[in-house]
Amino acid sequence: MPLADDQEHVLVLSGLFNIALNQPDDPEFPSLGIFECMAKLILRGINDREWLRRDQNVYIPYYAAHIIGSYTMNKVHFAEKAIKSGVVLPLMELLRGKMSWVEQRVAVRALGHLASHERTFEAVALHEVEIIELAKEIACNCFQVVYEKFLSLKEKKRVRYHCDLLTKGLGGLELESRKAEEWASQLQCWSLHLLNCFACKERSLNLICCKEFLKIACNLWGGLANHRSPAGIGLIRTLCHTQKGRERVASLKKVIENLCNVSRSSDDWQYLAIDCLLLLLKDPVTRYQVIDSVALFLVDLVELKTLRRGQIVGEAITQTLLQDYHKIKYGNLKLKSKKAERAVEEVWDLKVEKRKKEKLMPEQELKEKQLLVGKLKQEGNEEFWSGHIEKAAKKYTEALDLCTVLKMRKERVVLYSNRAQCYLLLKKAEAAISDTTRAICLSSEVRSHSKSLWRRSQAYDMKGLAKESLVDCLTFISSRMKSKHPKTKPVKIPYYAAHMINKQMNATCPFNGANSKTYNRHKEKVEQSDGQEQDLDKDMAIHKKNAPGLPTNSSIEELLIENGWKRRKAERAGRRRKKGIRVAVDSHKSECKDFP
Repeated sequence: MPLADDQEHVLVLSGLFNIALNQPDDPEFPSLGIFECMAKLILRGINDREWLRRDQNVYIPYYAAHIIGSYTMNKVHFAEKAIKSGVVLPLMELLRGKMSWVEQRVAVRALGHLASHERTFEAVALHEVEIIELAKEIACNCFQVVYEKFLSLKEKKRVRYHCDLLTKGLGGLELESRKAEEWASQLQCWSLHLLNCFACKERSLNLICCKEFLKIACNLWGGLANHRSPAGIGLIRTLCHTQKGRERVASLKKVIENLCNVSRSSDDWQYLAIDCLLLLLKDPVTRYQVIDSVALFLVDLVELKTLRRGQIVGEAITQTLLQDYHKIKYGNLKLKSKKAERAVEEVWDLKVEKRKKEKLMPEQELKEKQLLVGKLKQEGNEEFWSGHIEKAAKKYTEALDLCTVLKMRKERVVLYSNRAQCYLLLKKAEAAISDTTRAICLSSEVRSHSKSLWRRSQAYDMKGLAKESLVDCLTFISSRMKSKHPKTKPVKIPYYAAHMINKQMNATCPFNGANSKTYNRHKEKVEQSDGQEQDLDKDMAIHKKNAPGLPTNSSIEELLIENGWKRRKAERAGRRRKKGIRVAVDSHKSECKDFP
């Protein structure tokens, strides 16, 4: 195939693409030398641009790289065959952006699969420094690139073969845009996965632990399109398993704040964020760099039994926070923050002192406390409905102080949630998040306290944390749907929750930053031009003079756009000529009518 010119090559590659996608473990084609064939086709597409422009050959490099990635995904001996066939260099060319972001997406996917196997990692690591720098750049800027190169363009200006690949030739503008967003997310996912492969081996940590990159990485969702992706927090967790990674992460206040926020959210990666914080606290070098801020968040999670994936974390958090409690209480060890010291003391009181007292408490005293807690709760409710919000919060606090830890779990859930509602009305967002988190930790895993989820979503919205607010709101709706019985009564999404989702979806749109950057650049250009008209023909003449023939440094994507522009220009000129001829003929006919 790489040596012959045939219009049917695209159809063959399309068929192989479907086979590799659906049967990646089938040894038939790998045994027939498919990797060598695909590598040569990619190189021909990069080096022979005239061939690439013929027929539908422009699709071939994408299909070839995708086929390599699919067959090397699961089987290590397939990956070894691919390495021996020389696939790394062609994939590196695509990763460098020699074609476009579409081919870059499948190249980083294939390299990630090759790097994930122990026996083929070193072959990829020959380009270690360049791969890490490129993967970091792609992870940080992929949404900006996809927006500028595709989404921001009008339908007619979009590269045609990109549209066809996104929609398989079916679907209009809306489907193209939706798939482009999905592919941009996948491009970010696989870039983070590739970086994670090197971080697991503790390779090039100096490059990966760049301060600016870590500040961006902690906000990269990554896993929304691919739940096996480590996401930004997954990469940071891998780094926290290394000494250098822990020291660098602990020195970045923004990264710690992000980890703390995710640890108290319904995010799928909550357990990763908690694990990162525990790793930092267990290390004596980084413990006292972060404990002053981290303790204020983890104190709300000490009664968390399990997360969605079954990890028991509440006891681990307790043990880590109380690691040197006696030194803080009775020794010379003092934390920088008094709030952090009080948080550690609160954990000791909740998990040790109160439990000891409860075991010795008579049954009669326990019943009396339950009655008094119920009375205070009722008084708090009355104060709340009378509009005395602060008094209601105080009543709920008194009730919580009387609650036993082991016997009054349900009462504490309600009291924490009610007090959180008071804090919301008092505009105390942080206090509301703390109380709702405690209520959620105390409630059952299967049916989380839905009111607390909704209240925490509101509190996060008040603080401007759109992602955390969105995830809590979605979990709130999911919880409501599970608690209802659709057979008897249809479940409806409350209007206020739908409004919140719409608001936070707009706020967390990954293309928001790209849109604003593009607008700012356009604004700067307008300001620099100062209203003067630019001579485009002169600029084009200068460009042709400086770069005759095909530009060596430009991407093939730009070349295709330029060729499409020239073709459309020629078509418009042809239509104008035809129109001119018709006008002339009609004019001649009308003139002839005047003569006998």
